[in-house]
Amino acid sequence: MHIYCLEIHLDLPSCTLKGKRGIIKSIQHRARNRFNVASAEIDRQDNPGVAVLGFVTVSSDKVIARSLLERLEDWVYESWPDVGITGSDISEI
Repeated sequence: MHIYCLEIHLDLPSCTLKGKRGIIKSIQHRARNRFNVASAEIDRQDNPGVAVLGFVTVSSDKVIARSLLERLEDWVYESWPDVGITGSDISEI
């Protein structure tokens, strides 16, 4: 069994925590439905202009797990053009 994690750093077009929450919840909900991953906001909770999200998947195949998270990163980039990705990292736990 292989556990992979995607940590993605986002630059958000938000100036309030309420606006940030709307963007983050939308990304998390759609990612859960589309890719069947678990997610959480893991850092920078108090800053409305940036966010750090963590996504996790479990698979019996390393290649499938990693490619799923790579597709998820591409999907965030394409689906939210106003949200900038400032950094990302995929690692095996």
